[in-house]
Amino acid sequence: MRVSQSLIPTMRQDPGEAEVVSHRLMLRAGMIRKVAAGIYSYLPLGLRVIRKIETIVREEMNRIGAQELLLPILSSAELWKETDRWDFYGKELFRLHDRHERDFCLGPTHEEVVTDLFRREVSSYRQLPVTLYQIQTKFRDEIRPRFGIMRGREFIMKDAYSFDQDVEGAKRTYQDMYDAYCRIFARMGLEFRPVEADTGLIGGISSHEFMVLANTGEELIVFDPDTQYAANVERAEIAPPTIGEPETPLPLEKVSTPNAKSVEEVCALLNVPPSRLVKTLLYQTGTDEITAVLIRGDHQANEIKIQRHLGIHELSLATPEMVLRFTTAPVGFVGPIGLQKIRILADQAVAALRNFIVGGNEPDVHLIHVNIDRDFAIESI
Repeated sequence: MRVSQSLIPTMRQDPGEAEVVSHRLMLRAGMIRKVAAGIYSYLPLGLRVIRKIETIVREEMNRIGAQELLLPILSSAELWKETDRWDFYGKELFRLHDRHERDFCLGPTHEEVVTDLFRREVSSYRQLPVTLYQIQTKFRDEIRPRFGIMRGREFIMKDAYSFDQDVEGAKRTYQDMYDAYCRIFARMGLEFRPVEADTGLIGGISSHEFMVLANTGEELIVFDPDTQYAANVERAEIAPPTIGEPETPLPLEKVSTPNAKSVEEVCALLNVPPSRLVKTLLYQTGTDEITAVLIRGDHQANEIKIQRHLGIHELSLATPEMVLRFTTAPVGFVGPIGLQKIRILADQAVAALRNFIVGGNEPDVHLIHVNIDRDFAIESI
């Protein structure tokens, strides 16, 4: 077909809605057009690119013996309730009901559907192993769609599911899939890193994400060029801090810190670095249950790791009202000493500290020269 006959509506100027260069170029080149927040139409040029990517993916999936199928986009709520993910998946799951008031969802992933199919159709271990895959449109109700098609509510995904006779067989299949993904990204000429990742709502004992290195994006990874260790920040394992000569525990003291609620304000008032301050973060981990998490003043809490440690699917900071009810102290002055019926978790960097500073559990008060075990106990590190 002649170019003059093709639908390629290019744009002269950068569109104001585009936040990143990939989004801007795809719009200007006439590859995509926005329908609504997080929803895009692929125009002929963009669809040609998608089809070429799909061809590479299919070739590598077929190479490892995976079989392609196509599962329905619409899933029955019964299957999701059977695995307890109907509620656990949260607000990202598009839910709807038909004219008979039966519940359904638009599939963000297809573990439930493919497992139900497999258990109905496969009756003997002699039929294993089997790996099934599909290339299909998925739906997730993203809270803030952005970056064009990088974070959309509707997107195209290749998902594969393997069924093996035993754990060793599953590990071999996992390695085959890992190698296939490496070949896919290499054939596309992309600079990438396979990184250890959290298994999330899907679960499992191991997970890798293949990250393309770029100046734009929303994921951060850690990478050691010497050991080739790579992980996203949610999964990265941090070595315990080096502990030098132990400090002599000093007597616990109460100090006045009027209106000093933030780390910066407390450090300025007491003339100490943030690393000497320990923040006590209170999280709601149940209907009426609070967990205290201790981290250094110069660190941030990794809520994914906290969820994984506690074995829960949802986590939220306690409201100021809950903080006051459980501790009798306003936000900014909460500390671990004297907390009742609240489990206390401490980051390993906190466990290595001596003579640190915490909130005093009363307004305008902090405690200095605090030490674990002597002044309070922790449940785990």
